This record gives sequence, structure tokens and C-alpha cells, in this order.
Amino acid sequence: MQRVVIDPEVPADVASLFRKNGPLLYRFRTGRIPKPHDGARVPGALLGALGASSLLALGFTVVTGMPMRFLAPLICLYIAILAIVYLVRKPSPADSVERVLYWHSMQWQGRYLILEDFDYGARNLLGRVQQAIDFILRSRINTLGMLDSVRNSVMLPAEEWEIARLLTKLSALRARHGNLARGGRTPEVAAAMAPLERALAASEAAVVARVEALERYARHVADAERALLSQNQIDALRAHLPEYEQLVAETGAARFFEPEIGHLSEDADLLRRALRDSVLSAHEAFRYLDG
Repeated sequence: MQRVVIDPEVPADVASLFRKNGPLLYRFRTGRIPKPHDGARVPGALLGALGASSLLALGFTVVTGMPMRFLAPLICLYIAILAIVYLVRKPSPADSVERVLYWHSMQWQGRYLILEDFDYGARNLLGRVQQAIDFILRSRINTLGMLDSVRNSVMLPAEEWEIARLLTKLSALRARHGNLARGGRTPEVAAAMAPLERALAASEAAVVARVEALERYARHVADAERALLSQNQIDALRAHLPEYEQLVAETGAARFFEPEIGHLSEDADLLRRALRDSVLSAHEAFRYLDG
């Protein structure tokens, strides 16, 4: 299932909250607004600040002998400032997830895309993009640093966002184009719409090419993963080779075993070369994607 796509500029904690609450984000899009705090009670911290300011003002008037009426406007201004700070404050951890999510969704409007922003064809392409990226980032050769894991962690989410952004534009234009064409077209309208249809097709082909470039990169990573797994298995076999050699020597079966030892070493060398070639191919695919 496709996840919410987030602009990489959005803070990580907010992005994680968005990804976990796609259905809620959709409800906000359709006009649902979280309920305000029950009772709209003034928090204890604000009451404490107001009480302290009142005591200070009273003490000031007693010490200086200044009439209270001169301090009243200042106290009112101070109270108003405290109230405004409270009303526009950033959501606290005590707020419900729904209210916090709504606050962030307003702050980062236009910097995230939900499933409903894509038509069917775009959703399919988005799924392919996310599957390829997830495989690359979670691969063992990436976590071992055999790929450029730092650049992967930066560039691949940026590529996901850019492709998703283009897919939403394609989806919107396709929907508009379909609405214009509904109900039949005269030859004149068809002729006028033909260049627009070609533009849509060319744009979609360009986005598909970017998706396929990501998938090629993922395939090279998969080849390197298989080569690494095979090499590790062969290395594990070679580690136990002395035990087999000892057993063969004790049983007098050396003449049957010696040729096989050479094959095992050759297999290990072949796998090392295959792993090296696969990693190099992945790097080449990355450079193509990055360029």
C-alpha cells in the first residue's frame, strides 16, 4: 500500500506523524476540523502568571504610592499578550493526535501528498517508486556502506517527492482533460485537444522513465545482494575446510577430494568479482539517476 509522500524539507517527526495518519489527513482535506479543547479552560500556567503579575502590581503600588489606575492599562496589555501566546502556541504533547496532526497539516500544507491526490495510473507508478526505494535503503549492501548510503538517504526521498509531485500534476490534468472530452467531441475540438493529449503522453513517458531508472538501480542492488549472500556462504564453507581436509586425510580419500578444493576457491573468486561488478553497476545506475 502506498504511503503518504512528504517533502524532504518537512521535519522528520512531522513526516512520521503524516505517514502514520493518511486517513486523517484525507478527512481534513474533506472539511473535518478537530474539536476544540473541552471547556476551553485557561491552563494553570497562564493563571499562575496572571496571579503573579497581579501581586507584583499590588506591591509596586504600595511601595511607590502610585495610583492603581496608572498600572491597569499595563496589566491589561500583559494579560492580552499572555492570552495570545497561549492561543497561537504550538501543540503540546498533551494535545490529541488529531489536533496536533491538524495543526501540522495546516503549517505544512502543500508539502505532503496523500493517496487521493493520485489517479489510478499514478498510484501504480508511485507504488513502484516506493517499492524500489524501500528495497535500496533496506538492502544489506547499503547498510554496510558498499553503496553511497548517505547520498541514498538524501537523494532517494527527494526523487520520490519529485516524482510524486509530477504524478499529482499528471493526475489533475488527466482528470480535467477527461472532463473536457466527456459528452463527445466535434472534429474541431478533437483537433485542438490532440496536441494536449500528446503533451500528456510525453510527460507521462518522461515520468515513467524516471521510475524505470529507479527500478534499474534497485535491480543492480538486488544482484549485489545475491552476490554478497553467496560470497558469505562460500566463505563460511571455506572456514570449515580444514575439518574436511583432516577427515579426508584420515580416511585416505584425498585423491577424490583435492580437485574439489580448487573448485571451491575458484567459486569464491568468481563471487567476489560478481559482487564487485554488481556494486559497480549499482554505482553507475546511481550516477545515471542522479544526473
